[in-house]
Amino acid sequence: MRHSGAISKITTSTITVSLEGNVNCEGCKAKAACGISESNSKEIEIENPHMIDTDSAEPFQINEQVDVIMQEELGLKAVFWAYVFPFILLISVLLIASVFFTEWQAGLLALAVLGPYYVSLHYLNSFFKKKFKVSILKMI
Repeated sequence: MRHSGAISKITTSTITVSLEGNVNCEGCKAKAACGISESNSKEIEIENPHMIDTDSAEPFQINEQVDVIMQEELGLKAVFWAYVFPFILLISVLLIASVFFTEWQAGLLALAVLGPYYVSLHYLNSFFKKKFKVSILKMI
């Protein structure tokens, strides 16, 4: 997947890129769940390549136009962890809890399970940042 954008913030360890609406989203399988294609602008934080490789070419600058690149299968994995797995978890808990509790209690329990799930995703942020590598390229 390739998205174009502009650098909005640079720190010593990260670069924040504001992504623009992208025509490449039309051919993507994860377009419906991704959310980038639906909005005008999203921001993504990328590890600063100049922090890792000081011998690389000239550094990035604020408002510079860049391409953000991620392997398509990583995008599908991200959609799975953000949308598909929580849905499966919700339905599973709902079906199992409906055997033991009343309908409204099972529904509340199923919804309550999503809170700890998304909190755990938040705390596993560093793990997912290592798994979902995103590259940044200068536009020519």
